Amino acid sequence: MRIWLAIRTFFAVLFSRAVAERVRQALEELRQQADAGASGAEQAEFARAAHQTAAFEAEGRGAAVATPKAPSKAPAKPAAKAVSVGRSEALTLLAALQREARLVDLIQEPLDQYSDAQIGAAARDVLRNAAKTLDRFFGLRPVVQAEEGAVVETPRGFDPNRYRLIGHVAGQPPYRGRLVHPGWEADRCELPTWTGPESAARVIAPAELEIEVS
Repeated sequence: MRIWLAIRTFFAVLFSRAVAERVRQALEELRQQADAGASGAEQAEFARAAHQTAAFEAEGRGAAVATPKAPSKAPAKPAAKAVSVGRSEALTLLAALQREARLVDLIQEPLDQYSDAQIGAAARDVLRNAAKTLDRFFGLRPVVQAEEGAVVETPRGFDPNRYRLIGHVAGQPPYRGRLVHPGWEADRCELPTWTGPESAARVIAPAELEIEVS
């Protein structure tokens, strides 16, 4: 009980000047009473309590008049970067194939209304121009320099990413087999850099309008 009362008194004195003054007066009266008739031990106890209360009161006055420190500012968070849509290399390639070979037009065109001869005639120019575009960007060449149907032997420690074995595969390399497809690899990758605005980053081909003379 005394400990709890002491704690309450401590904080009351610390944060209230009026309470501190009343406690000081009460202790002063006790000290005077002790001087009048208390024993030596009681006088020493009253004096020690009065001294501690005076110290608490001074500390309370100092806390009351002290200028509160401004709260430290939290470090500013860096502004979130806007996510850019950008222009992927796949879109750049598709746009080039449409621009130079009209490949997207051919793929998206409904074919039911055309004969095989008409489709073949239209595809000839598209395929020729698409091949030129791919060669300019990638320098395509066969993985194996041999005609389809020729007998080809793999190296002993061949790279499975360059050779795909099909049919009955048994034993250890090197393997011999008939070349079904020579494969393709790129000698380079030189796609043009996109320099347009972000709003047009996904445009493969712009809409074309013919303006008539009024």
